[in-house]
Amino acid sequence: MKARLVPLYFTEANKRERQEFEEQIVRLRQLYGDVAEILPEVNVGESLPADADAILFPQLIYAAFRHDDELTGYGLPMIVLTSRFGTVEMWDWEIVTYLRDLGCTVFSPYSIDIARVVLRGIAVKSSLSSGARFLVFQDSPGEGMQANIFKRFYWWEKESTRMMEEVFGCKLIYYSWKKVGDDAKLISDEEAKKVSADWDIKSEGVSEKAFLRAVKVYIAVKKVINEIGEVAGVGANCLNESFNCDTTPCLAWNMLFERDNIIFACEGDTLTLLSTYIIYRSIEKPIMMTNLYPFLVGMAALAHERIDKFPEIEDPDNHALGVHCGYFGLAPRSFCSEWTLRPKVLEIVNDDAIMVDCRFPIGKVTLAKIYPGFKKLSVIEAEIVDYVQYPGSDCRNGALIRYKDGHKVMDALCSHHSLIISGDVRPQLAQMAKVFGFNIIEL
Repeated sequence: MKARLVPLYFTEANKRERQEFEEQIVRLRQLYGDVAEILPEVNVGESLPADADAILFPQLIYAAFRHDDELTGYGLPMIVLTSRFGTVEMWDWEIVTYLRDLGCTVFSPYSIDIARVVLRGIAVKSSLSSGARFLVFQDSPGEGMQANIFKRFYWWEKESTRMMEEVFGCKLIYYSWKKVGDDAKLISDEEAKKVSADWDIKSEGVSEKAFLRAVKVYIAVKKVINEIGEVAGVGANCLNESFNCDTTPCLAWNMLFERDNIIFACEGDTLTLLSTYIIYRSIEKPIMMTNLYPFLVGMAALAHERIDKFPEIEDPDNHALGVHCGYFGLAPRSFCSEWTLRPKVLEIVNDDAIMVDCRFPIGKVTLAKIYPGFKKLSVIEAEIVDYVQYPGSDCRNGALIRYKDGHKVMDALCSHHSLIISGDVRPQLAQMAKVFGFNIIEL
């Protein structure tokens, strides 16, 4: 994916300014050629190419104050990269402010990293509006092993699917999880061994039968993806419909990301899938989903994880456990400081199912999620301070997460599913949110 940028120039530019314009175009192609396609330049007032995603200003001059109608009439976002270092030139802040006051959406990146976030975000938005495909395996949404819980989730509603497709232009494709499970059972052990021969998976306690079952799900899912073509992300109703498959898709999702660069989300949560796709493709930082269990929830959280008490720490109101399917959650190997395939923990899945026990590095993280309604983005500055273990429970290895204001989090948290991103990426998320028009709710 690349953002398609059309450079605008002003006829008022003198010979020296025209030369500087051309030189800047060359620099920008060298700096951002992997994330942006710079189209032929256009004079201000002329029509833009139909396939342009955004306007590029490689140079700004005084004439920017004199073309209000032409500039506001384009209706495309504008990105200002006017310094020889590929960022905004500080002398251009007044013009940027003037254009914003006219109602234009103007990005003025002050670093290469921020510029790349903006450009990738524009490309992601374009990919969605062009019909990016998300594949979800399910048969009976909201029914199954924990129907009393799952029926409460917005992502099962037809309204959620309709709004995702209308707001972003993407396409949700639903396919039978039972058929994938049945097809996987027909795959031979020999084929599964051949496909996984070079995977080099670290595992503990996982039988060969359990491992090969997980590989067979990968093969079966990959076949569906190849039939559909150009799939951007996958998910499955794997827990609530665990009776439709003799294992879990955790290993399959990891390998699809490693081998095919396909995004995944757990439990068929399409809001998480969309959030992961937009955030990861825009900022390219390690990201994963987990369940948040704030200490303030008390026994309602503890009972679900089958543990007696939260860790005894100072300031418990501003802490949560991050736990999903018995461990911290599912993340690609490349994102993690530790990653081991283990036997399943949850009772509702097959005895031969598997799960990943992984860790992000201890330190700063950012929690984020798109709200139902697709107009707001939740952003929480946080930190992983430790990992805690409760043998025999549904929290064999969970993350101890600290944030600034637990009561504020409890008041406005939009879902128990939260995305965790390594590092403090609030500035990057702010730029990405501007690309998509999200209002940020910072907790």
